[in-house]
Amino acid sequence: MLEEELLYVLALQRVKGIGDINAKKLISHCGSAKNVLKEKPYNLEKINGIGYSTIQYLFDPENIKAAEKELGYIQKNNIEVLYFSEENYPEKLKHCIDAPILLFKEGNFSLKNKPIISIVGTRNMTSYGRDFCEKLISDLKEYHPIIVSGFAYGVDICAHKAAMKNDLQTVGVLAHGFEEIYPKSHKKYVAEMHKNGGFLTDFWHNDELIRENFLKRNRIVAGISEATIIIESADKGGSLVTADIANSYSRDVFAVPGRSTDNFSKGCNDLIKRNKAAILTSANDLVEMLNWNLDKKSPKAIQKQLFVELNEFEQIIYDFLIEHGKELLDVIAINCNIPIHKTTTILFNLEMKGVVKPLPGKLYEAI
Repeated sequence: MLEEELLYVLALQRVKGIGDINAKKLISHCGSAKNVLKEKPYNLEKINGIGYSTIQYLFDPENIKAAEKELGYIQKNNIEVLYFSEENYPEKLKHCIDAPILLFKEGNFSLKNKPIISIVGTRNMTSYGRDFCEKLISDLKEYHPIIVSGFAYGVDICAHKAAMKNDLQTVGVLAHGFEEIYPKSHKKYVAEMHKNGGFLTDFWHNDELIRENFLKRNRIVAGISEATIIIESADKGGSLVTADIANSYSRDVFAVPGRSTDNFSKGCNDLIKRNKAAILTSANDLVEMLNWNLDKKSPKAIQKQLFVELNEFEQIIYDFLIEHGKELLDVIAINCNIPIHKTTTILFNLEMKGVVKPLPGKLYEAI
């Protein structure tokens, strides 16, 4: 992105009351952030869903002044900026309506063409949760997933440390800017995170840490990955919010079950009971549900049947593949609005009926 346009995007991001959804709407209508901030207010008010209350702070000169300072910080500290319409922006996050217009990246990692999973849970994890988390990540090592979490106490830092121990890339999504580390006791892990991973945030470098930021951060944790795993959770907590967000994005959610008497398994057990999460008892459950082992299977010769009867969901996916040709599993799930674990089952049924065939790289094609 050109420096001038980045300045205007930063200014738009800083406008009080606009938010990411309306910011994208304005940019789409006007063609660029610069055009938005140069447009006449009465023209912007004509945009569907944009009224006076939305744009009353849009032309405050303090927004540009603040953006100039932030741009200076970005350049001085070599912060990589990910813009929602550009190629370096996380692909899965692009499909989330409330994803941030800008992400700030610090570290050494790439999110391109790699499996990404988010692991979250209580800050008061038990030895049961710690042991499960460490074994899960160790068993997933051969699939080289990127492990995403929130760099907080408990499950978050356990997942990051286990990823680093197994030489896997790991990304911490922060609820604050890069000038602060929370909790402060985790500063000792920052350098190691940067070696084979790093941090993402949509907050400016000097944004104050407030409670609401943690909930806002959760949408990135849920949206950036193909699956969210809840290791342990009480009956209330931020990880359950993350699970709800992931479900709203039609992403797969997994929860580790526990005894009914365990306080920090109540949230997970409830997610499973209400069909808000698939049960996760081992790494193999995740691998099978996400179809990560597809490349290792020998292709089967399947003869296409004549006059095949398809149910409603099979027909939706089949029609989508006929129209779009070869597509990735997660793209099929998102566009057909069907969770990935259900999409995998449907695609397998279509394969058995001889109307769809799997291809390397989690691609599928209608026959």
